[in-house]
Amino acid sequence: MDETVKPLRIPPQMSVYADKHNIFHLLQSMLSGLVVEQPADALSFMIALLQRSSTDIPRVLLLGPPAVGKHTMAERLSADLRAVHVTSESLLSDQSELSAQARCVPPTEPIPVELLVKLVQRRLGEIDCFCRGWVLEGIPQTRLQALSLQQAGVIPEHVVMLEAPEDVLLERSRGKMVDPLTGDVYHQTFILPPDPQVSQRLEHRPAELQRGAELQRHRREVTGLSSAYQNVLRVVNADQPHADVYQQVLAFALTRRRSRIPRILLLGPPGCGKSLQARLLSEKYKMVDVCCEQLLRSVAAEGSTLGEEIHSYLDDGRPVPDSLVLQVLEERLSRVDCSVRGWILHDFPRDLQQARSLQEALQGALQPNRVFFLELADDVCVERTTLRATDPVSGERFHAVTRPAPSSEVQNRLQTRPEDSTHTVTHTLKQYRTHTATLQAVYPAAGVVDADQDPLCVFEALQSRLTAD
Repeated sequence: MDETVKPLRIPPQMSVYADKHNIFHLLQSMLSGLVVEQPADALSFMIALLQRSSTDIPRVLLLGPPAVGKHTMAERLSADLRAVHVTSESLLSDQSELSAQARCVPPTEPIPVELLVKLVQRRLGEIDCFCRGWVLEGIPQTRLQALSLQQAGVIPEHVVMLEAPEDVLLERSRGKMVDPLTGDVYHQTFILPPDPQVSQRLEHRPAELQRGAELQRHRREVTGLSSAYQNVLRVVNADQPHADVYQQVLAFALTRRRSRIPRILLLGPPGCGKSLQARLLSEKYKMVDVCCEQLLRSVAAEGSTLGEEIHSYLDDGRPVPDSLVLQVLEERLSRVDCSVRGWILHDFPRDLQQARSLQEALQGALQPNRVFFLELADDVCVERTTLRATDPVSGERFHAVTRPAPSSEVQNRLQTRPEDSTHTVTHTLKQYRTHTATLQAVYPAAGVVDADQDPLCVFEALQSRLTAD
């Protein structure tokens, strides 16, 4: 074949190296920085990016209605992330011409959008924000402000929207107090200062007692604000203990959306939903869904020498030897689509020996970078598997309780697989429980997800783990 038209084969080791050293994330950060910032000296800009202590510089917006707790959360979050805490007050506190213009705006009127964008853009472009990142509190307040900031290149990685019922917010407003020396915010019921001297100098601000109008403005704008940041938004219920709210905010701010090739191993007992979750993840992230059982049947149908050998085992109902299974898996996971798009493997391994053999067969370039155990009680596993059946005409799977056949005609032709009989499922469960501890020892960093909930909830849990480092 002419080398000029020969398909490009990318060695899988290249993608593993890129994953290990965060090359994709680094390139994405540099490219987006160049496009957004449009620096006059692109080379110096890229050098400055590489000289930063980390490529994971926090860029967080903390939004919400008045008295929801934004200031306290932003202060603590910026301290833990070692980022710069930026507020409306701090934007107006310096002696620049822009700040002077903003201070001339009457307190009852909003700062013009164009001026606000320039203030934010200038502050976030300073060296401390560039090197340490930032937590921007209470800005933007409208969809127009949000879109204008985006057009100016202020693109957050995470947006937290705190929400609470109106009566709770009004109650908090009435008890809100401020330290006139430090500007720290406290509450006479919920957040008391640890120092008695600070308690003595706390004062109510008259403006804090009249929050109804501000609250209504927020309610009008919250839908537009949320839609402007829908891809990076997390809404957090602030009507719960302060520590619980903060843990949710911090956990979200620590997630990283890396451009890495997923190589996922999905383990669990029969009936836990491995096939469904693999399909959902495959559809969303475009990775290759590799079901070991289906793969063996596909190879057996090809008619190759290896396929004929596998076919003899399947015909007799005997388990396919691990050596043949590993040979098939290694070949499949080495293909270009798996190297480029990633993969999710399920139905193998099932015991310690298989897991170790898989590790030996899948050398560095093919090792999974995410492993998940789906956990489900035995009685639920039995109910899910023994009551399901397949329509031989359409190939659809139905369940007597959760997804019954749409008609008596379909019901009458449903077929139950031999491996879904009560005896077989019970035996398979017993074997799985015997090997669970040893499998978890092979994959100590694996995530455990409760599969006894709505499939979409399980899917969301898996997605959240995929974004975490």
